[in-house]
Amino acid sequence: MSDRLTQALAAAAAAVNTELDHLLPSGDAPEHRVHDAMRYSALDGGKRLRPFLVLQSASLFNVSPAAALRVGCALEMVHCYSLIHDDLPAMDDDDLRRGRPTCHRQFDEATAILAGDALLTRAFEVLAAEATHPDPAVRCELVWQLAHASGGQGMVGGQMLDLQAAKLDMDVAAITRLQQMKTGRLIGFGCEAGAILGKAPASLRLALKNYAHDLGLAFQIADDLLDVMGDEAQVGKKLGKDEDAGKATFVSLLGVERAHAQAQLLAEQACRHLEPFGDAAELLRLTASFVVTRGV
Repeated sequence: MSDRLTQALAAAAAAVNTELDHLLPSGDAPEHRVHDAMRYSALDGGKRLRPFLVLQSASLFNVSPAAALRVGCALEMVHCYSLIHDDLPAMDDDDLRRGRPTCHRQFDEATAILAGDALLTRAFEVLAAEATHPDPAVRCELVWQLAHASGGQGMVGGQMLDLQAAKLDMDVAAITRLQQMKTGRLIGFGCEAGAILGKAPASLRLALKNYAHDLGLAFQIADDLLDVMGDEAQVGKKLGKDEDAGKATFVSLLGVERAHAQAQLLAEQACRHLEPFGDAAELLRLTASFVVTRGV
């Protein structure tokens, strides 16, 4: 990863962590246990890639950094909620997340469910607040787009398909659809959010949407490769679970070499969608390279 991207990701992560600390409830009220669980799961580090995409796409349209940061944090709350629920015994049944006990292991299952619910709803509360953008139409668009990306036709729908994947005869097209829903839709929102905040022309918003489409698929193929070839200590979670469960993945269908080549091709294709932005989109180009080389 380039020094420039390393520094930019670190700066964005620090800003996101500070803002999340401000936005998430704390204190010693009787219900503080769920607040503690929310903070445990949302303030545990991570690359903060999704809010980084919001910040970078917003910078292309001279959007207020404070507004972009709030939207990025709302997106990260949705992402963290999905990880809490994904780790539950009824879902993937994981004990480790980002190198620490998962939320339901640190607290308990009921608290973890409520913490995920609370992070999801807090995300929309943040988006709907006037502090996010003075134009209510922009706020409504952000709420609608994130709801669509995270609901039954987006991430949750993809999770449902993933739970059934071991029992389904899934080819590359089916796996692509599953991953576009489960992973790609939130990445897509991250890339489009800046254009929404900046009231960008439809052509430029489409360019970012196309970039996100290819970036999301490259990201998932790289994840599948990490699941087969990665280091658990470095990745921070148990690996090899898809293979153990008999799930079809890009790697099981394409093989390691073809999957890696496809991820590289998608990253290059993603970068071509950024041509209308010139040098201003350089960090987004570097991000596309990073997602297919991380952990390698």
